[in-house]
Parts: sequence; structure tokens; C-alpha cells
Amino acid sequence: MEQKILKMLPRVLPDWYAVHRRELPWRQDREPYPVWLSEIMLQQTRVEAVKGYYTRFLQALPTVEALASCPDDRLMKLWEGLGYYSRARNLKKAAIQIMERHGGVFPRKYEEVLVLPGVGAYTAGAICSICYDAPTPAVDGNVLRLTARLCNDPTPIDLPAQKAKVTAALAAVYPERAGDFTQALMELGATVCGPNRKPDCERCPCRDFCLGAKLGTAEQLPVKTEKQKRRQEDKTVLILSCDGSYALEKREDKGLLAGLWQFPNVSGRLTAGEAVVAAEKMGLKVREITRIAEKKHIFTHIQWNMQGVYMEVAEQAGDFAWFTAQRLQQQAALPTAFRQFWEGSQNV
Repeated sequence: MEQKILKMLPRVLPDWYAVHRRELPWRQDREPYPVWLSEIMLQQTRVEAVKGYYTRFLQALPTVEALASCPDDRLMKLWEGLGYYSRARNLKKAAIQIMERHGGVFPRKYEEVLVLPGVGAYTAGAICSICYDAPTPAVDGNVLRLTARLCNDPTPIDLPAQKAKVTAALAAVYPERAGDFTQALMELGATVCGPNRKPDCERCPCRDFCLGAKLGTAEQLPVKTEKQKRRQEDKTVLILSCDGSYALEKREDKGLLAGLWQFPNVSGRLTAGEAVVAAEKMGLKVREITRIAEKKHIFTHIQWNMQGVYMEVAEQAGDFAWFTAQRLQQQAALPTAFRQFWEGSQNV
């Protein structure tokens, strides 16, 4: 890592950030609770998708204490559609831990923040630097891409050793205004030197000392190790309705989408006749199939290829919870994989 190049960053980034930063709702103050919430929501989720969720969540649960005491179903409803639901469960676990171990006051020490459920080195670094001006780098894909280009470093950025190396190198150059520096690194790596597009070197405050720009290698960097292909799984989803109510069931407490509501479903791609037989085995009498829809949902390592079979049934039987449309909309947290079939049923 070219330390002499990284030493240039504190000279140019804070002033650049003050002029060019985006106005985002979580940048309005430096209180740890909203900063923590925003960092968890932003994990693997686009900024534009988070804005509305962040504002609604903070209005509903404005304090650590409110989060710690929030019923699980309400918490999941607030998170509905944002994905990676373990983040919400860990938020509540961490809030309970803060109430029990720290008297409801968010901890200030990096080591204490790091042990909170759902918090890793990046999130702990972001909170402690932004809120407390601690020299704790928050190194994610954006920062790793930026430093790879600055230093013309071909080392794969998804290697843990490379992340540790970049973290240590940045910690050594942190200025007193640590919070502004952390956010400036994030901002530059997300915008001017952002992902999936050509770096905008003409607008970059680092163009005079960036090796990738000087050597013409910036567009080829960063390097990543080859990803494994996603596993493909076929599923048949049964959207069962009776007198304006819909059959839902809870997923198991462990594993993918743990503890969330879902429409009944079975593995494999069933014909219409096989879907009727499957519903009958669940204790239901099918009156008619109203339509069939094709959907898919992509997780990090798995892709669900989903066929939704919409059925009218004779009575609200079977081992299900039956929700009216209004109750389902207001109370049931349906993950996006299944919610897309619900939204489809309302648009017919």
C-alpha cells in the first residue's frame, strides 16, 4: 500500500466533502442511534432504497429503548421489503444489549460497539469515527475500490487480508476531523469513483496523485476473485384466498427469511393439477385456479425461480393464519420474494 499517497487524502477530502456531499437524512446529526440505524440499513442496499425506510423507522422507533421493546411482528413490518431481515433482528438484539449493559446509552468505545449483534468492523468504525471523531476507518467495497485505484493495487479486494491492510494503512493517516474524513472516503468511493461505471477522474479531488489515473489502469481496478454461480431453486407458491382472506404461514425460526410470513409453497415446479393436489393435502378444497404468474427472486447465493398459483378455496381451513387484505397490508411482514405475488394479486 502506497502510504505516501494515502497521506495526501486528509489534505483534499474534507474540503471536497464539505462542498460536494449529498444531502442525506442520516447526515443531519451525529447522534449514534440514527447513524447506527443508517449504517445497518445501508448494508448491501442502495441509498435511494433506504431513504424512505430510514425516515419511517426512526419516526416509529426514535430511541434505543423504543427499538428494544418493539414487538417482533411490528419490527418486521417496518422492515418489510428492505431485505436481509437478520439485520432487523440483530438491531433489536443490540438495542436490548445496550439497555441491559449500558443503561440505554450507546457505547462510545470501539471494542464495545464491535461486540453488538450485527455490527462488524466497518459499522463499528463508521459509528465511532462519525459520532465520536475516533480514528477508526470504515472500510467497505467503495473504500477498497478507491484505494486500489489510488495506489494502482491489483490485489483482490475481497480478500480479508487486503481489507485488514487497507484499514491499518488508513488508520495511520487519519486527521482530527475523523468523522468528516470517514464520510468523505465513503462519498468519493460511492460517487466520483463509484461502482459499475467509469471513474470520473476529471472531477476527482485526488486526480493529481492517483496512480490509477496517471497509469491509465483505473478502469481495470479493483480486482476481485471469481464468484461462484448462484444455486438455482424452483418453487411453487400457492396464493390461497377465501372470502377476501388469504392463507399465510410463518417460516421456521432459523435459516433464510427466518420467522417471517410467507404464502404456502413447495419445492419444485408443479403443474396446475399438481398444485391442486398439493393444496388438498394441506386440508383445502380448491374451487378454481384464477391465474398463474412467474416470478424470481435473487438472494446473495441463491436464485428462486417461482411460479405462483392463485386459487379460490371453499373454506378457511388448513394449518394457516387467514388475513384480510387490510390486515395483511398493515400487519404481516412479507419478504419481497412473496410480497411480489401479493402485489400482483391486488393489481388484477
